Amino acid sequence: MIFRQYQLSCLSLFSYLIGDETTGRAVVVDPQRDVTQYLADAEELGLRIERVVETHFHADFVSGHLELAAAVGAVVSYAAGAVAEFPITTVADGERLSLGEVELEFRHTPGHTPESMSIVVREHPGAEPWGVLTGDTLFIGDVGRPDLLTSIGHTAEDLARQLYHSVHTKLLTLPDATRVYPAHGAGSACGKSMSDAVESTIGEQRRFNYALQPMSEERFVEVVTEGQTPAPLYFAFAADTNRRERELLDDAETPRALDLGAVLAARSDEVVLLDCRAPEAFASGHLRGSVNVGIDGRFAEYAGDVIRPGQSVVLLCDPGRETEAKVRLARIGFDKVLGHLPEVEAALAAHPEEAETARRLPANEVDAWLSAGDDLQVVDVRADGEAAAGTLPGARVVPLQRLMARLDELDPGRPTVVYCAGGYRSSVAASVLRANGFGTVADLIGGYDAWAALANSSAASGAAAG
Repeated sequence: MIFRQYQLSCLSLFSYLIGDETTGRAVVVDPQRDVTQYLADAEELGLRIERVVETHFHADFVSGHLELAAAVGAVVSYAAGAVAEFPITTVADGERLSLGEVELEFRHTPGHTPESMSIVVREHPGAEPWGVLTGDTLFIGDVGRPDLLTSIGHTAEDLARQLYHSVHTKLLTLPDATRVYPAHGAGSACGKSMSDAVESTIGEQRRFNYALQPMSEERFVEVVTEGQTPAPLYFAFAADTNRRERELLDDAETPRALDLGAVLAARSDEVVLLDCRAPEAFASGHLRGSVNVGIDGRFAEYAGDVIRPGQSVVLLCDPGRETEAKVRLARIGFDKVLGHLPEVEAALAAHPEEAETARRLPANEVDAWLSAGDDLQVVDVRADGEAAAGTLPGARVVPLQRLMARLDELDPGRPTVVYCAGGYRSSVAASVLRANGFGTVADLIGGYDAWAALANSSAASGAAAG
């Protein structure tokens, strides 16, 4: 057996290539949209990718099933009951697929979504299970959240009950030594308590996963539905895109270069000027009206929180990173990249009338501003669970995922300070506020962590003085 795991850290995604050395037949499971790596590895290993298996219709990324089908003629398979616009084959619960010696068994495991399934891998027919690819049904340290489809007629409670039975009758019946390979890891919004490990075993999860401890079905429903963070804004769009025919991604194609005149002419409510540079570079100078999402963070996920599906995008990147930015946006289905502005800093220097700076403040200056008694509007863009541990005085909690929908709750005429945990999301949020007409906006360098450190230091100094 040939088994290869791929990790895409910026989306907390795992995908898999499984092949049989004796026949050269192979499948790819849950592929990311840019598929070059699977094709290159299959060629190197002498494998033919004949099938793409999707464990479910993903919501957090657009899958590469259509790209692989077009490249190598692979069949796309889902669990029975799945419906898509493009040709698919469906596999029944318990159905087995032989690649030669290697055998795959499909087990329907609804709960995260109605069509979710897991794939048991055996190195030889009749052998003990070697591993199981659990999709978003079972994670390392967690189970898949059951609340993502409430907007289309599925209640979180009903799906949680299905998830309980899937876990107990389809996965925990596997031997303890069976390796567990999920579709996501720590950082994914598809669960709330995932480990950063890349594999585990059924036995380890039986002992240490909070959701697999002995409990009633009723208690399981309570445990897995409480405390879920808001889903990123683009999730419903990506899930719908994964069911549809769409354009294919060429992950080597570079966005066309635009001059500053073309960029300014494109600037409108329907076109986002997306500045992908680091927050510090953005703060020192950027095009008026642009939104900052730094490419070195969870770029696609946060871009998907502040760009509406269907909006066109112009990229403002450090030189040489425009193709990377285009591909990463395409991974969540945001394909309307009009082009990029080369040499952003040079363009700003040549046309200072089009440039503005962003105000970023250290914790002591924010503290002084608060103490001055100005009518300061403080916005916390962390998730509710993060904010529960403490906030700045008078802060309104508006998670970044909900900011675009809740702009009317904030006053654009008041001076505003935005903060997150460390300073990345606050730069995103502050740029969104400025682009939407807010006047005086600053964000807190170092975020709440810096504020808490200052507060602790001040408290310690006061105690020592006393």
